[in-house]
Amino acid sequence: MGIEKLTDKEKKQEKIVTMFDDIASTYDRANRVLSMGIDIQWRKKGCDKAFEVLGKKELEQITDVATGTGDLLIYWREQAQKNGVAISKYVGIDPSVGMLEVARNKVDFAQFIEGKAQTLPIEDASTDVISISYGIRNVVDRVEALQEFYRALKPGGIVVILEFTKQDRSGMVDKIVDFGMKNILPRVGGFISKNYEAYKYLPDSIEEFLTTEMLSKELEEAGFEMKYTKSFSMGISTLLVAQKR
Repeated sequence: MGIEKLTDKEKKQEKIVTMFDDIASTYDRANRVLSMGIDIQWRKKGCDKAFEVLGKKELEQITDVATGTGDLLIYWREQAQKNGVAISKYVGIDPSVGMLEVARNKVDFAQFIEGKAQTLPIEDASTDVISISYGIRNVVDRVEALQEFYRALKPGGIVVILEFTKQDRSGMVDKIVDFGMKNILPRVGGFISKNYEAYKYLPDSIEEFLTTEMLSKELEEAGFEMKYTKSFSMGISTLLVAQKR
């Protein structure tokens, strides 16, 4: 019986997961420094908008995909309390063992499961919310992942995506932002993590990723109805909220 060979997509996905394993221990510190903490407000806005769209005071489950160190789950719980929403269960899913190890030590109220966005280890129609922050562009089989989100969400459930989407940078401010992403970010992130290549990957992956309009279209093709789209901080980050029809 021969050894099954990995496809090019699978090899790329494994390389990305290994990269995140390598930077797991310094990931939170690098994020706070690079974003100057403003990413916290982006995450909280996504949580608040989801609760607004759902309009419910009791939810069974929130599932954070590509959860990394579990950061977003902390803000899900904080914003749920502020919005008077009771959540029965929090679940974080990620393919990186290194990231999950950090998450389990940091977040004691959630269940963490090793798994991929393309094959979520949860039941059909079992979760009220699926979130993925700055992770969807790292999913090689993105269309399959969106179909998985649709499968796992309850009818009327919400998917919340925060991502660095591709922008048409032509103005002076845009050029400054672009310079920072391509030149300063890899150096600072590389210095903190001791892994320059991982933080050079970030601007490269954004450049290769979709525009907001293209990602919205993919969500709609997967069966979702777009409910909210907003760009933050000169288009650096974009929030998309879509609902399962």
